[in-house]
Amino acid sequence: MIEILKIIGVLGLILIIIGIVTKKRKNQDIFYIIGGTCLTIYSIYIRDLIFIILQIVFTLAAIYDFAKIQFFKK
Repeated sequence: MIEILKIIGVLGLILIIIGIVTKKRKNQDIFYIIGGTCLTIYSIYIRDLIFIILQIVFTLAAIYDFAKIQFFKK
């Protein structure tokens, strides 16, 4: 179980890095949402409150940006 949670953390990190180098904003948000969720799970596992809050805010910001692009296109 512990190894699976570390793999989830590494996967989250990789997805966020991919999101950074991705050019399309919609795809960036998808990578950020999935990666942020993975890192939120990992931060809960390591019980780091600062990291938990950071990841929740990061993920919510990506969800907001994704929704804005999807539903409020100009």
